[in-house]
Amino acid sequence: MNQRIIFMGTPQFAVASLNALVAAGLDVAAVVTAPDRPAGRGRQLRRSAVKERALELGLPVLQPEKLKDPGFHKQLDALDASLYIVVAFRMLPEVVWDRPSMGTINLHASLLPDYRGAAPINWAIINGEERTGVTTFRLNGQIDTGDILLRETVPIGPDENAGALHDRLMAVGADVLTRTTKNILDGTSNAVPQDEFQGQPMHDAPKLTPVSCRIQWARHAKQVHDQIRGLSPLPGAWTLWKEPGKEAQQFKVLAAHVSRTHAQRPVQGSVEIHGEDLHIGCGSGSIQALEVQMQGKKPMDAASFIRGLHRREGITVE
Repeated sequence: MNQRIIFMGTPQFAVASLNALVAAGLDVAAVVTAPDRPAGRGRQLRRSAVKERALELGLPVLQPEKLKDPGFHKQLDALDASLYIVVAFRMLPEVVWDRPSMGTINLHASLLPDYRGAAPINWAIINGEERTGVTTFRLNGQIDTGDILLRETVPIGPDENAGALHDRLMAVGADVLTRTTKNILDGTSNAVPQDEFQGQPMHDAPKLTPVSCRIQWARHAKQVHDQIRGLSPLPGAWTLWKEPGKEAQQFKVLAAHVSRTHAQRPVQGSVEIHGEDLHIGCGSGSIQALEVQMQGKKPMDAASFIRGLHRREGITVE
């Protein structure tokens, strides 16, 4: 039986899965990834992380501009793969995902059906979850709704940020995806409809926007802390830094913790500096900023930022 695979992915998260499939000896016929895009000040064409790794592995690379392009479909058919695997790629049209005889499977960084959407890692932390996981499922016509193949739970540390959780889920996901693929190829996989998991909590995980990344200082300090770590290191939780007599500037808080020794009834949005410690008042309690970034500047620890301030009183954020 034909057991050739076509792998589709773009960012670093997908690289670990591609590595795992190849290391397991599975027959990856080709890799489909995003076209090279201009990036940086020089606007030079930049390859995706998946393309870089595929070339290192000596795998053929396809980079269609349009997934409904008949020319792309002819390339797929010529490769004669029986299974397509998708990890962090674009939404596929039915004319693509319904092509292979064994179907198309996807790896998602949540415990589906919870956190369907583009940013499951970020939203799980922002919402203060203590656990998340990865899921492999069969692709269908609706986003993240196909029958579940395998799931694995991963705990979230109380101070863990999105970057650290991303890296852990990337590794766990690569292992789960490889096991899923082997099960499908040897005929032992078992798909379970997501309706059977409807008893668990369900949240949306939409694409992050500037609005969702703005810090809501009216919330409890723990909720603010969760929002900050859920958006760190990228895109970063932001607010407006306002010094008397100066124009407000965008200011990111990239790391923080809930203040332990600071007053528990600070003024919401007030900035208080004690030595090298920077505290910001929330609706209830306060947070101590540990790593920050002023607009146009590089990230720095709070102590270094404080040393560069011309004044330390009358500062607020909003």
